[in-house]
Amino acid sequence: MASDKKLFVFEEVEKHNQTKDCWLIIAGKVYDVTPFMDDHPGGDEVLLSATGKDATNDFEDVGHSDSAREMMDKYYIGEIDASTVPSKRTYIPPLQPNYNHDKTPEFIIKILQFLVPLLILGLAFAVRHYTKKE
Repeated sequence: MASDKKLFVFEEVEKHNQTKDCWLIIAGKVYDVTPFMDDHPGGDEVLLSATGKDATNDFEDVGHSDSAREMMDKYYIGEIDASTVPSKRTYIPPLQPNYNHDKTPEFIIKILQFLVPLLILGLAFAVRHYTKKE
């Protein structure tokens, strides 16, 4: 049984990171989860976010059921060469818009959203008061 295990290097597994070709590394084993992409309860985005790294922690943090763990056997394709897996990935933060410290435009808009209806209402009462015939 040990002879039919294929040994993959990390660089090879890392290339399989698309919806139509998705491999995961979980607990030192390599899984081709491409056929499972549409059926995964969390959606294919969850699986794609776990590609290109050791996804063991991601898998364990979710708390998968025993049946999910048994299902993994049919997607197993081999082992990962642990010496090729990087010990730490460099974190690239997502791009975010610049933070507006003074929040001036938002504050002015909120004030105007409150004051303009009040001014219109006040003007309507003033017109009604001065044009009313007694």
